[in-house]
Amino acid sequence: MDINERIRELGLTLPEPAPVGGVYTPVRQSGRQLYVSGQGPTVAGRPAFTGKVGGELTLEQGQEAARLCALNLLAAVKKHTGDLNRVEGVVKVLALVASAPGFGSQPAVINAASQLLVDVFGEKGWHARSAMGTNELPGNIPVEIEAIFELCDE
Repeated sequence: MDINERIRELGLTLPEPAPVGGVYTPVRQSGRQLYVSGQGPTVAGRPAFTGKVGGELTLEQGQEAARLCALNLLAAVKKHTGDLNRVEGVVKVLALVASAPGFGSQPAVINAASQLLVDVFGEKGWHARSAMGTNELPGNIPVEIEAIFELCDE
């Protein structure tokens, strides 16, 4: 399965990777592993969503933010590798959800990002995952997701 074609079939468009906002690299490769820095729900470097899920944002808006984070993860991987077909699999996802007091559905928010990865990569998209609530994220974004990808042997 060609991943770029699959992305088109799903009606998805990868955004331009967000500009680096600090002293870090968006992707760090170690052997066949890609460690992708936390990605927020940004478009053209600006937050598409702000606020806390369960407060200013609904569960559904949180899920849309999570999907956008996943697209930004893919954009960072594509920029680093040049081709998403080099991805052997998604290994691990770590997700943070800025949550209003009493909101406990962080896994439901992050399921949207996980589903997008499975939709794009098929079986290779299944991954280990942590979904945690937090009181604040940078720039008042509602979701931040980092991931580890494995590349095929070259």
